[in-house]
Amino acid sequence: MERSRAPGAPLPPYEPLSEGLDIEGLPRSTMVVVEPSPMPPPRDHFAWSLCTMLYGNICCLGFMALVFSVKSRDRKVLRDYSGALSYGTTSKYLNITALLLNIFFVILIIALIASGTVVLANFIHQEQQQLFDGPT
Repeated sequence: MERSRAPGAPLPPYEPLSEGLDIEGLPRSTMVVVEPSPMPPPRDHFAWSLCTMLYGNICCLGFMALVFSVKSRDRKVLRDYSGALSYGTTSKYLNITALLLNIFFVILIIALIASGTVVLANFIHQEQQQLFDGPT
């Protein structure tokens, strides 16, 4: 017993073809399988940690950031992405802290040098004034 269908409607794939209908007469369909793209592995911030250790190792934060970066890299090799993400995040925060401390200390040193220069210039100016004015 065949079901009635509307003329021109495509047949479902599980029904046999009707009499007088060939495979060329049916519309072509394409099946596309979409697989989710794999998650990229977490970042380990190794280069940043290496630069922090070499150029701004304040309170050994650069060294600790490098240690956590290497741990993150090891976890990536073992395909433990949650552990790699944890170590990588710790490394990133240590690098940020070391960077902020470096910036603070550079600004502090510049301010101290500038204020010391002003004080020294005033002292030299007073000494020259006393020398030219003579003893009173």
